[in-house]
Amino acid sequence: MINSRNLFDLVPAAKLKVERLMGLCVANNIDLLVTSTYRDTESQNALYAQGRTTPGKIVTNAKGGESFHNYKCAVDIVPIVNGKPVWDGSDPIWARLGELGKDAGLDWAGEWKTFKELAHFQYTGGLTIEDLKDGKQIK
Repeated sequence: MINSRNLFDLVPAAKLKVERLMGLCVANNIDLLVTSTYRDTESQNALYAQGRTTPGKIVTNAKGGESFHNYKCAVDIVPIVNGKPVWDGSDPIWARLGELGKDAGLDWAGEWKTFKELAHFQYTGGLTIEDLKDGKQIK
């Protein structure tokens, strides 16, 4: 089972890479749930406030306009094992998902030096946030 209902929110190049990841997961008997794709500025700011000015754990360091989710080129996923999401980052399934994501041509935030986000994958076509703010398009 792969829930991909939100993929229409992604730019075509990112969508293609995420679909490739999903195909690799099917081939490896890994079930996925897509938890987030596009976020508007208001939604991103609400997530940024979490753990800072609102209750909860800090889940992002990106304010509105500073996340690749705001530019429709990022996806958050969670593996499903025995019908339940696996959020525990020490589970080996996350390392496997990271490998599959890279094989699909995605950047995996699980390898970031600071603030690792195991659930986050993105395709930017080599563009930066500043490039996207300037109106450059992902190809």
